[in-house]
Amino acid sequence: MNALLFRDATPADIPVMLRLSHAGDARGADTPPLDPASLDDPRYRLAFDEIAADANQRLIVAELAGEIIGMLQITIVPGLPNFGMKRGMLENVHVRADQRGSGHGGAMVNWAIERCRERGCGTVQLTSNKLRHDAHRFYARLGFVGSHEGFKLKL
Repeated sequence: MNALLFRDATPADIPVMLRLSHAGDARGADTPPLDPASLDDPRYRLAFDEIAADANQRLIVAELAGEIIGMLQITIVPGLPNFGMKRGMLENVHVRADQRGSGHGGAMVNWAIERCRERGCGTVQLTSNKLRHDAHRFYARLGFVGSHEGFKLKL
């Protein structure tokens, strides 16, 4: 079996990451199709460059046999509570549909947890859409606890 390779994403990975993110949309069959022409929108590159320039951010892709099969973003959040404890936030965690159930998602999240630990984080947290029940079970199996209620305000 091939081992997963974790690496920082490059601008060339943007279209694959957008496809992975779109495929994980919680609306499922109600998700509008992804317009391939939108993958070259310069706003994605601007966002990528902003993330890449921030020392507290990492966009990671997971490769298997030379193909990207997963992605996630790690954000390190400094804080005052708990004597200045840092928190690691995982965002946009996605595994290609044909690779789900293979253990690769767990390997990705555990790899990210170790990166957070290396940066001195005392907690790793994430959010997951309330409709993604399979994802909730997945995170619970990895030891995450649904301890807080999340809120969003669209601007």
